Amino acid sequence: MIGRSDIKRVVLIGLLFFIGLQLWTAWQKEVTNKPAVPMEKTLAAESASETGVPIFSEAVKTTASQSGSNASVPAADSNTNKVTPASRMIDVKTDVLAVQIDPVGGNIIHSQLLAFPEERGSLTPFTLLNDDLATRYLAQSGLTGKEGPDTASQVASYKASQTQYVLSDDQNNLQVELSWIGNNGLQIKKIYSFHRGQYAIDLTYSIQNKRTKPWQGYIYTQLQQKALETSSSFLGLHTFTGAAISTQAKKYQKLSYDDLREESVNIQSKGGWLAIQQHYFINAWVPPQTQINRYYSKADSNGVYTIGAISDAITVLPGQRVEQKAILYTGPESAERLKTIAPHLDLTIDYGIFWVISSALFWLMNKIHGIVNNWGWSIVLLTLLVKAVFYKLSVVSYRSMGKMRNLQPKVQALKERCGDDKQKFSQSIMELYRKEKINPLSGCLPILIQIPVFIGLYWVLIESVELRQAPWILWIQDLSSKDPYFILPLLMGLTMFLQQKLSPPPPDPMQAKMMMLLPIVFTVLFLYFPAGLVLYWVTNNTVSIAQQWYIMRKLDVETKKGSFREIQKK
Repeated sequence: MIGRSDIKRVVLIGLLFFIGLQLWTAWQKEVTNKPAVPMEKTLAAESASETGVPIFSEAVKTTASQSGSNASVPAADSNTNKVTPASRMIDVKTDVLAVQIDPVGGNIIHSQLLAFPEERGSLTPFTLLNDDLATRYLAQSGLTGKEGPDTASQVASYKASQTQYVLSDDQNNLQVELSWIGNNGLQIKKIYSFHRGQYAIDLTYSIQNKRTKPWQGYIYTQLQQKALETSSSFLGLHTFTGAAISTQAKKYQKLSYDDLREESVNIQSKGGWLAIQQHYFINAWVPPQTQINRYYSKADSNGVYTIGAISDAITVLPGQRVEQKAILYTGPESAERLKTIAPHLDLTIDYGIFWVISSALFWLMNKIHGIVNNWGWSIVLLTLLVKAVFYKLSVVSYRSMGKMRNLQPKVQALKERCGDDKQKFSQSIMELYRKEKINPLSGCLPILIQIPVFIGLYWVLIESVELRQAPWILWIQDLSSKDPYFILPLLMGLTMFLQQKLSPPPPDPMQAKMMMLLPIVFTVLFLYFPAGLVLYWVTNNTVSIAQQWYIMRKLDVETKKGSFREIQKK
């Protein structure tokens, strides 16, 4: 029975619980994360091919070949590996974004995040949207219908007044206006609005009908990506890479690549949004929240996945001008930013099953960071606050452990008296605990409480873009990556060993040897964990050692005083 009360054994049980929880989470994702049952169709619920949505690039190629030599799409250049020639691109630069717009279709096919380098110390900004053959990732939109301008076989070829746009220092907003005039009297303006300090891009379609009959069509927004490989970390834990949608029925629904291959999405909802997310970054289309949309998807044999939304029918009467709007977000998964774009978009920062704890931890860490301006010290101070909150519980735990340690001579005597009769020994031990008013399970509570905090902080550290490439001190220059010299994991193992020395040893020699191996096992386990997480555990262990030493020393003083009083009474 003593083995169950040993706090280190509880740590091992906690680790097994941690691994089992991740396996359960993965199983849940496979079982529950399937596309919802299609809802009742409306005009917008026709298939993508029926409404003429250009799902893949054939429509772009066809239009480019029809629009003259300047817009033709050559075979992919072996040097650049680009589908679209740079000569026809429209370049736009703000203080945080550098994007390229292809006039054929008027789509954003390249985006760079100027505040986020590819690697720490690099001058190359992180690229999100791109037109490379191997990693193609596009944000497409258009107007489609029986009379175009976009159909399954071609898309509109727009014109702009210039090929370069730059947000100057005295500007807060920048507009890029693309225009298209059809032979039948239909005039389209596609206007992108960029804003200082913002990764959200406003899109406005201005549709003017100068014909003698009504025009009817649909606005579609879609993201198209060649599947990225999912990078796994230790124990198979990894961040989600794939598509996601938000509807009235389900505010956040993940759609993995496997989901999209197995079943196409066909969901109708008012408002909502669609996204493709990866580690730290996201692209999302947000249609008007008052608009009825049908969300659709497609997976082709080349590993290209499309997730999109198409509106209900839009009717423009003769002589009438109608505007349709949408928002494209291409940037970091920052909760503060995503909350302002659309309801529930911040849920794409996936904190897992303990998301409530993770959100609270990040909120608190963010407040601390606002004071100390260092994420590493924020983790240290957060740990101290958590230990302070649970101090009273720790007192109960460590006092119980101290009493058990003081009982070791009596336990050893019982063991010698019972010999090999383990059942009698266990009964005698429990009787001793009852007599001394000791609850062996009270030592387990702090560890059990820390497990959700540990897992919650794990997801905070790997999901929060704010901690990407964030330095602490000296050799720790990226808290979201492993310690390059494994110093923190070794310190963690050392502190765990010291904690073990302060705890009452198990009477079983075999169990004692297993307990001695735990610091080594955990050191190896933590070698490739994010440095920030190991920093939390080292700080936690160090404070725990100080608390345990102080409380047990105080208990020893009380015990000696009690013994002295008993002697005086006698």
